[in-house]
Amino acid sequence: MKINRGYVRRLILTPGQVAALDVQGHAARALWNLLHEWWMWGGTGRRPSLKDADEAIRQARRDIPWLADLPAQAAQQVLKTYVRAWKNFFEGRARPPEFKSRVRSRMGVDVPQARDLAVTRLSRRVGQVRVAKVGVIRFRWSGPIPGIGREPGRTTGARLVKDVLGWHIVFRTEVQTATPAQHNGPAVGIDRGVNVALALSDGNDQTHGAWLRPKEAERMLRLERKAARQKRAREPFERTSNRLHRTYHQIAGLRARAKRRRHDWQHKTTTAIAQQYGIVVVERLRIKNMTRSAKGTTEQPGRNVRQKAGLNRVMRNEAHARTVELLEYKLTERGGQLLPVPAAYTSQTCSTCGHRDPASRAGIRFVCTSCGWTGHADTNAAVNILHAAGLGRVRTWSPAPEGCETSTTRRAA
Repeated sequence: MKINRGYVRRLILTPGQVAALDVQGHAARALWNLLHEWWMWGGTGRRPSLKDADEAIRQARRDIPWLADLPAQAAQQVLKTYVRAWKNFFEGRARPPEFKSRVRSRMGVDVPQARDLAVTRLSRRVGQVRVAKVGVIRFRWSGPIPGIGREPGRTTGARLVKDVLGWHIVFRTEVQTATPAQHNGPAVGIDRGVNVALALSDGNDQTHGAWLRPKEAERMLRLERKAARQKRAREPFERTSNRLHRTYHQIAGLRARAKRRRHDWQHKTTTAIAQQYGIVVVERLRIKNMTRSAKGTTEQPGRNVRQKAGLNRVMRNEAHARTVELLEYKLTERGGQLLPVPAAYTSQTCSTCGHRDPASRAGIRFVCTSCGWTGHADTNAAVNILHAAGLGRVRTWSPAPEGCETSTTRRAA
């Protein structure tokens, strides 16, 4: 089995190296925009070929001197990425390519050939890598990387990316492993929620604290209020001031820190679940539909708009879709299986008698109106999710949502 993975490491740069990478990042973004404009409105009357696009890039690098600051291989990779974006669009996997904004887009520079990296480990915590037109730069050695040193596998390339916390390098790796044996662990149902991040059907709930520490949360609140005051002080259509830009940058830094802590918790939690359980059952949720605004229209305005906006913010902060993505590939690598099931009525049905009644759910408390069973609503939903996959004790009931349904109990095969 071939496993492709990316390993992110933070770069340790001098001011000159930061400036050089910023120039390459802006050149890559400008080259993408020029390529997109030429591809869409080149005036050829037909779809351009890769040969024509390659020649157009070469001519642009000759005509515009600062485009030559981007290494030739990185420029060729911009073309490959652009063509891949169109292919993903035609196959229904993504939206069509668009122009990249200088403010909102994320800067990145590709190093497609691994042999050009010359990765070396200098000490226990520091390594170095070679980047064209920048030189040798150091990075934090925060863990092993396949294909480097004695680690099995190979490094196929890298990509330099910049976020609000600085420049990072992402090593693209490939490892060949034997097909794993079937995982003999138990099956479990997982309910993803807000009160309990991951409620498991066996009671082994996974929770976390606030992503920001109390002092950081206070600072975030002060910065958001400061940004609101600075924004109100602007005249209509006035250009954003440098002070407001600096405030936005500080807010983005705190949000990026919280995002990293969430990713760290998700990785550790999903790894532990994949190691313990052989089959994991989750709801098939449409997160985008669940987090839509409740504003409505002018003719039909929504209700409880502010409350729904707060709930949407909390749900997005949990990143439930990413949790499922991590679970899927980690279970596959360990011989486990992820089973998605429909989410309808899992929170309204009693996991003991099978009676369905919306009145049974009262916040985080579930009290069955038929048999009187009482428990945590998220744990009850997790058990129903496990039942929906045909595992454990499965309840069958009539589809009518009201009244006292007669239920039967059977053992899963």
